[in-house]
Amino acid sequence: MTARGSIAAVAIGRNEGERLVRCLSSLQGQVDRIVYVDSGSTDGSVAEAKAIGALVVSLDTATRFTAARARNAGFEALRDDELPEFVKFIDGDCEVQNGWLPTALEFLRSNPDVAVVCGRRRERFPEASRYNQMIDEEWATPVGEASACGGDAVMRVTAFEEVGGFNPDLIAGEEPELCVRLRAAGWRIWRLDAEMTLHDAALMRFGQWWTRARRAGHAYAEGASLHGAPPERHNVAQTRRALVWGAAIPLFAVLGLLITPWALLLLLAWPAQVIRLILRGEDAQSALFLTLGKLPEALGVFDYHLRRLFHRPSQVIEYK
Repeated sequence: MTARGSIAAVAIGRNEGERLVRCLSSLQGQVDRIVYVDSGSTDGSVAEAKAIGALVVSLDTATRFTAARARNAGFEALRDDELPEFVKFIDGDCEVQNGWLPTALEFLRSNPDVAVVCGRRRERFPEASRYNQMIDEEWATPVGEASACGGDAVMRVTAFEEVGGFNPDLIAGEEPELCVRLRAAGWRIWRLDAEMTLHDAALMRFGQWWTRARRAGHAYAEGASLHGAPPERHNVAQTRRALVWGAAIPLFAVLGLLITPWALLLLLAWPAQVIRLILRGEDAQSALFLTLGKLPEALGVFDYHLRRLFHRPSQVIEYK
């Protein structure tokens, strides 16, 4: 049974430090309850969360950590009392913007067929690195009815329970996968034209960006494996682009050298793609990284399928 009109928050994190303090503080006074789920932090996050007044759930370290598992654990902890009507899921490196929760709740109450609402997530320090800036641009998705949400969203509890929550086995891409099941059940997803959260990616090095892109490729492949059949075709296009640009073109160019040196001309497809993206409106750096990112994405796709072939569980891919 749910308490009509009530809202709780589930925050997840690991060694987020001051970012977690900002996150939980931004929820105080805006939700009825705060649950913080910790995935093996060693930086005092648990103590900080308790000091702020959050109910803390510490995940068993003997089982693989995933964001999906953590969010489900936080939701289950809400059952200690009457379940709220709505729950705000949020990552521990995010801070809720003023006005977001009232806006989200008003929309959900006015639209009973909507399961999830999200808004504009922004990077806190986009100027700190080119990688942060690209992530900020990545968050600028169209408003209106959407196919998926991200890690920050307000969800209707009845809808979340109906489809069984997040898939705890996914190491990434768990939110879009949940939204696939919600839409299949007749629910709608909506992105509002409203400021939602500030996110602190702390993406300062090329290696972090590469790892994040590899994780995205893994998520594309796993999502396509689960829901790639028509009519959904979930992540099929993203997986195909990763394989074509990040694997097929360079592989055929190298193997083609066994026949003719002209095979290297295949690699001209890459600069041609960069130019195409620039003509489409991307700046030069974004176009370059969007094209280059297909290499680690392809590696993530291969990693998923190799692990699946040999029946090995996927490992969490952390970039910070």
